[in-house]
Amino acid sequence: MTAPSLLPQQDARTRRDRLEVLTALINGPEFDPVLRGGVLKIPPTHPVYPWSCTVVDCARPRWRRYAMCSVHAEQWQEAEARGMSRAQFLRTAEPLPATEMPEAMMCRICPQRPAFSLQLVLCFRHRNRWLSHLKRHPGGGEAEFERWLADQPSLPGYGECRADVCDELAASPLGLCGAHERGYIRAGRPGGAKPPKNFFATYERRDRPVPVTCEDQAAFRTWCRAQLPVHRTGTVNLCGLRPLLRAEFQWGMHVHGLQPVAVWHLTWVQSLADKCQRRDVASLAGLDASVFRRAYHQRMVQEMQQALRKIYFTPSDTRDAGYIETEHFGVRFPHRSSYVDLTCISQRWLRDLLWDHIADVLRSPTCPRSAQPVDFVRRAAAELSAFLEAEAPGAGHDPTVLRGEHVHRFVADLRNRERLGLAFRGHARLDGKRSKVTENSRRLVFNYGRSLLRGALDSGSAEQIGLDRAFMAAMPVGGPGTPRSRNPFPDEVARALADEANLQQLADDCDPHDRGLRDVWETIIVTGRRASEVIQLRLDCIGRYGGLPLLWHDQTKVGNLNAAVRIPDHLLDRLEERRRKTLTHYADRHAGRPPTPADRAHLALFPTDILNPDGRRALSYTWFHTGFRSWIAELDLGGHYVAHQARHTLATRLLRHGASLTHIRRYLGQVSDRMAEHYVHLTQSDLENVLQHVWVAGPGTTDPGELLTSDTTPLTREQAQALAIDLSRRSTPAEGGFCTFQPVVDGGACPWNLDCHNCDKFVLSGADLLYWRRKREQWRLLAEGAPNDATAGYLHRYFEPTARAIDGLEKALAGLGLLDDALALDLRKPQDYFHRVWSTAFRAADLAHAGNEEPDEYSEACTADGDDPEQDVA
Repeated sequence: MTAPSLLPQQDARTRRDRLEVLTALINGPEFDPVLRGGVLKIPPTHPVYPWSCTVVDCARPRWRRYAMCSVHAEQWQEAEARGMSRAQFLRTAEPLPATEMPEAMMCRICPQRPAFSLQLVLCFRHRNRWLSHLKRHPGGGEAEFERWLADQPSLPGYGECRADVCDELAASPLGLCGAHERGYIRAGRPGGAKPPKNFFATYERRDRPVPVTCEDQAAFRTWCRAQLPVHRTGTVNLCGLRPLLRAEFQWGMHVHGLQPVAVWHLTWVQSLADKCQRRDVASLAGLDASVFRRAYHQRMVQEMQQALRKIYFTPSDTRDAGYIETEHFGVRFPHRSSYVDLTCISQRWLRDLLWDHIADVLRSPTCPRSAQPVDFVRRAAAELSAFLEAEAPGAGHDPTVLRGEHVHRFVADLRNRERLGLAFRGHARLDGKRSKVTENSRRLVFNYGRSLLRGALDSGSAEQIGLDRAFMAAMPVGGPGTPRSRNPFPDEVARALADEANLQQLADDCDPHDRGLRDVWETIIVTGRRASEVIQLRLDCIGRYGGLPLLWHDQTKVGNLNAAVRIPDHLLDRLEERRRKTLTHYADRHAGRPPTPADRAHLALFPTDILNPDGRRALSYTWFHTGFRSWIAELDLGGHYVAHQARHTLATRLLRHGASLTHIRRYLGQVSDRMAEHYVHLTQSDLENVLQHVWVAGPGTTDPGELLTSDTTPLTREQAQALAIDLSRRSTPAEGGFCTFQPVVDGGACPWNLDCHNCDKFVLSGADLLYWRRKREQWRLLAEGAPNDATAGYLHRYFEPTARAIDGLEKALAGLGLLDDALALDLRKPQDYFHRVWSTAFRAADLAHAGNEEPDEYSEACTADGDDPEQDVA
């Protein structure tokens, strides 16, 4: 993202002030001293900008693709094809001698002249003398060379290269180094500068200065000023840049080294500096990165601009410029830039309100963990701005003329766009595209737009700008949205998604680089974790504790960090294999070095290969979703399925095998039982197995009230459906329970004068358990306070049917795993009618019959079905 176009043009004072600030920072104690100066000489093994080959003792510079020299990179490609690991190759590869030096070498005889022959380390003149000596004395070895060196005189140098950006010594009387002199000859000798012919024999041998003729001195000087520095391995020459731009490059390289997400090769930095020198760029602030053709140059400029904006501009400056930097408030959202562009809001008053609102969010102690709230309120402001621009008087730039009717029209327009499937008016997306208005996006625009305007009303900002109160109050509440819950996988789809051949197809076709797509999916279907929880697993997330294999993960959605869940052995083996591959991949990227304990604690189990040199960033959910969706399309399962349905499927299976909602909530990491209910789906085939936990037979069976003792005599589907009474359609609330007499349910009068407690049409619900427990205590107190034993016995006999009904209700609820839920409902509320406790009820007569059974018979029934009533209550 480039700097905002709203920034004023820089004047000389602004550039001078910025240079002073950068100079003070560069001279600070925390700045990397290697990056100071005009010519940056980077060590071969620099932690951020290394340039040496990763093969041990290899003296050649690396080729940027494999962090090796070109020779070793070619050898590595062949070794990789044979199945050799990178770490093993680095241990066995032979080092190579240098073919070029990072610095210009000086002649061993005359240190003021550059070496022309790297092998002999001699200047051009002494190299020629040695060759002439060999012609006169052929066969001379090293001893002859040493004797010849002792007799050679040192020659004076030609001074420094006359090119402005060059720091090397001149190689001839022309005053240019070897590289620039060759470039001058290729350019046709602008200005006609040249030394006389055979200047050595005529002038140098006689110790006379060599005259250089120049036809046009100005043209020659112009050519020298326009020259680029000589590219040297491990060196970045910034001498040709203006002082402010040079300081910006140095600061940008330093900030990049603090968090080196992307790799910057030194050749990229030098070539970017060369292009800036050619364009005579004064500063990166305000520069459009698209002027550079290379994509990596554009990314480098954008990253430098992002680092400079935090220094050049204060928060108040960003408010005037039309953007906000989250790092000014100490916040950096994951995988997001610190820069938030607000120029999509054209009205200055609305943009200022939005800036103040986002600033309050960032300063809040409850600052969000993700950037979604910021994105949503920005989208709401952009849509309102686009509507006012088109429909309001004066394009909405004067807030004093806006009224509530404008918001009403805005609301109607957005709802019509949702109904017709049209796109938003505003440009809120970074790619410039317009999203389609959906129910959810419309709801978010209303909710966050209302929050934005109400916040301005509470802070007093609206009163200062003269914004009408009716305008802000007219923004409606979007509402919570339509609740949706996905179904579990059908049996045939679940079998297909767990089939070994299909899983291998997932790994081969959708994950050719073996980044762990199959491992992620198998972990999801076995453990029921959220996809993001599995993708974000750390390296050391598995292990055996007390002999049990456990998976440690973070349930960030519910704030449950470092939670453990038991996993089967085959999943433990698969994740251990993935951990081994991740460690091998880390060693390959770090020259065979394994991670230190400090590095290992932060490594991702499924690291991405993109912008991830330290291995801490995990794969993205988009990457997983793209591969999973392609796999589903190849399988052609005849429907639309997503990975999250595996979580619903596991919840349903747990319920079918006797788990209560409390168990499911704890295992899946849900906030409450009500949330867990969204993951529990009962189909007609599941109903029979679930209702086997109802220990009291209903009126639909051959023997009403019969206790179910084992799975050997399962109910038929018709019997099970008759046993569970659907209260939403076949009952009406009554005192302490429900009436199931259909004329009364349909609205008729009760023929028994509302004598509900003595009616065989009256049923008890789990939500009434506490009510009837209090009734039982009340009758017991009455019996204990009776004046004589006869009265007490009469009271006990009168209440005995009700007591048996209460006991049967408790047993039935315990069998369903809903006893704790029933005891938690202290008072009935209207919203409680939608709870599962209310959805299953039993006739009072049947519960009385069940409560008359012996307690040990009930315990034997639970044990026969594989449940322990004491553990279930616990």
